[in-house]
Amino acid sequence: MATKAGEVMTQECLVVAPEQTIAEAAMLMRDKDVGSLAVGSDDRLVGMLTDRDIAVRATAQNKGPETPIREVMSDRVKYCFDDEDVEEIAQNMADLQVRRLPVVNRDKRLVGFISLSNIAESGNPGHGTTVLHGVATPH
Repeated sequence: MATKAGEVMTQECLVVAPEQTIAEAAMLMRDKDVGSLAVGSDDRLVGMLTDRDIAVRATAQNKGPETPIREVMSDRVKYCFDDEDVEEIAQNMADLQVRRLPVVNRDKRLVGFISLSNIAESGNPGHGTTVLHGVATPH
């Protein structure tokens, strides 16, 4: 039987609001040692904010620390479902060239994150290799 995302995902979800500042987000990233945060509004996933978003969309464009997250977040969120097979998710992550995806339930509520490390530890080493090759491919 195929392994599902919900079986291997990380359940801890750090969520920030679009009106919070990038300084608040950066401090949370530092304190929790993470490189991305989910952006939520009214119990819905509305975006993702990465350390790269802060560097490229904020700092490089001279936006200050009080800039609202909504101005620099990625609002085209790629995600997977908690009942999807890890094999399919691994291929999707490779195609998208991403190391992590938010995991939502069928009501589209955020329930976790799945990363390259979750997939690598899922029991099938080939799935981790699939993602790694996709992520390592030059843009």
